[in-house]
Amino acid sequence: MHHGTQGMNAEMQRCIQECLNCHAICTSTAVHCLGMGGEHASAQHITTLLDCAEACQTSANFMLRGSPLHARTCGVCAEACERCAQECEQMANGDQQMLACAEQCRRCAESCRQMAQMA
Repeated sequence: MHHGTQGMNAEMQRCIQECLNCHAICTSTAVHCLGMGGEHASAQHITTLLDCAEACQTSANFMLRGSPLHARTCGVCAEACERCAQECEQMANGDQQMLACAEQCRRCAESCRQMAQMA
């Protein structure tokens, strides 16, 4: 029988949502940055964005399944989000997409840090 998110506490539900939101914005920001070209399209920056997106997707999946390893994936996710937030902020130069990405990454990092500490 499928129980959905009923057995999860509000904190975990919030973290899952932050991860899903972060996955979406990092993925769309990678495409945005490729379109901008220059340093925004560098392999290093695109890798940072995609690492973050992938870590968020993985953490959300681990929490949705109730995996006993979710605290560890959340720890890695928080680190990936922090790196992504810093880079996007530094390179934004007023670009709204990049600033929004940095903001979402920070929210996700904070939520994932809390999940990682609950283990």
